[in-house]
Amino acid sequence: MTTFFMPRARLATFLLLGFAPVSAMAADVPEFTLVIEQHRFEPAELKVPAGQKLRLVVENHDPTPEEFESYDFNREKIVPGNGRIVLYVGPLKPGRYEFFGEFNPDTARGSLVAE
Repeated sequence: MTTFFMPRARLATFLLLGFAPVSAMAADVPEFTLVIEQHRFEPAELKVPAGQKLRLVVENHDPTPEEFESYDFNREKIVPGNGRIVLYVGPLKPGRYEFFGEFNPDTARGSLVAE
């Protein structure tokens, strides 16, 4: 059995430097929020920066689950009733990107507009 040993000073340096880029990267990603209420997305149209990765938070204020889905930016995820999810999207080219709630497709519709 092989044991890996790392002196404490090297371990501390690794931990500090190893996680710093991830934290810095997460801080640089702009965050946008969509809310599901009464089986509708609010806002129905969300303007986001083009050419940049973004963090999209989807909060479901309804007691029933919804499936967030977009063929345009290739995402699909269940949002529990009274729950939330986080998706990373992009970078997107300028344009309109449709999304919908698969469980309520007639009312739960929206779009990201990358400018």
